[in-house]
Amino acid sequence: MAELPNTLEDAIAQAQVATQAALTDGYKRLQVELVFPELKHMSVAKQFLPAFQAYDSRLKIFFTDAGAAALARRDWADVPFKIEDIGSGRVASLESKIQPEDEIFLFIAPTSVEVPQLEKLCEYIGDRPFVILNPRLDDAGVVGIGYAARQVRDRFISTLESCYYLRPVDNETGVFRCYPQQWEVWVQKSGNYEKIADLPKKPAGDEVDLILAKGSQTSNGTRTKKPGVFKSLQRFLKALSS
Repeated sequence: MAELPNTLEDAIAQAQVATQAALTDGYKRLQVELVFPELKHMSVAKQFLPAFQAYDSRLKIFFTDAGAAALARRDWADVPFKIEDIGSGRVASLESKIQPEDEIFLFIAPTSVEVPQLEKLCEYIGDRPFVILNPRLDDAGVVGIGYAARQVRDRFISTLESCYYLRPVDNETGVFRCYPQQWEVWVQKSGNYEKIADLPKKPAGDEVDLILAKGSQTSNGTRTKKPGVFKSLQRFLKALSS
């Protein structure tokens, strides 16, 4: 059973295993989310790629724009897979980006801006599997609020399965999911991280608050200020991005 990772490398290794397990179990629309704002997506993507080693040239990778795709082609010159960009041009031009020989697809850090193109590409992909790495598709500031945002979520975002998810709520609390495990809430108690909840679906912010409130009422120990996994990861990522 997977437990909280100690480093970014551990988290990516867990994400690889979780992705492979979900694909083996027949899931076709997956997302992997390491929710740390300091992450450098190109570096994380490169470390995540061994999860697709068996597909060789049958893997196609999509970046959000032509510049990022060109940078990847330059830095990953000897890789066997194909690299494309999602693009923001005419939807009609997207169909040519999906070829019959493509077996699996990896989208790197798409945002809500690319949702229309991403939806259309996934229609052309059909029943073939795809994985979205570190998406930011439900940014209400871009998509909008109310009915329009619900349409986006209902039509596309809600169809995705999070096979790996790691997000610090604060320095002592985090939400974690590593397929096939359930969603978990972890909290630091007496210097060690403990799992305080198993949930069948991703908890919303107010649900996490309620879980923490119950945990503090039933706990006999006191929380320490010793840096834990989330604070350590955040410091590590900040150092990488500086």
